[in-house]
Amino acid sequence: MTALFFIVLFLFLLLSVLLCFVILIQEAKSLGLGASFGGDSGDSLFGTSTAEVLKRFTAYLAGAFLIACLCLSLWSSVLGRTANEPTSSPEIENPEGF
Repeated sequence: MTALFFIVLFLFLLLSVLLCFVILIQEAKSLGLGASFGGDSGDSLFGTSTAEVLKRFTAYLAGAFLIACLCLSLWSSVLGRTANEPTSSPEIENPEGF
C-alpha cells in the first residue's frame, strides 16, 4: 500500500511539473516567456489557435491537480493514522490474581 502511495505521489509531482510548463509556455499580455527565447508577440509555439487550446488544457490540468491534491491529502492522513495505531499485544495475566 505504501509503494502505491509513492507511485501516485511521483505521478502527482510529474503533473505539477507539466502544469508549470504549460503555464509558462502560454502567451501573456506582455510577451511572457516567449520573448525570452527570441520570439516576438506574433509568433506562436504550436500554431495559430494555441491560446484557446492551452487555456483549456491548463484548466484540465489544474482540475486534475486539485483532485490529486485532495486524494493524496486524505490518503496520507489515513496512512498516518494506521502507522500510529498501537499493535495489539497479548495480555499478560498476573499469576497472583492482583
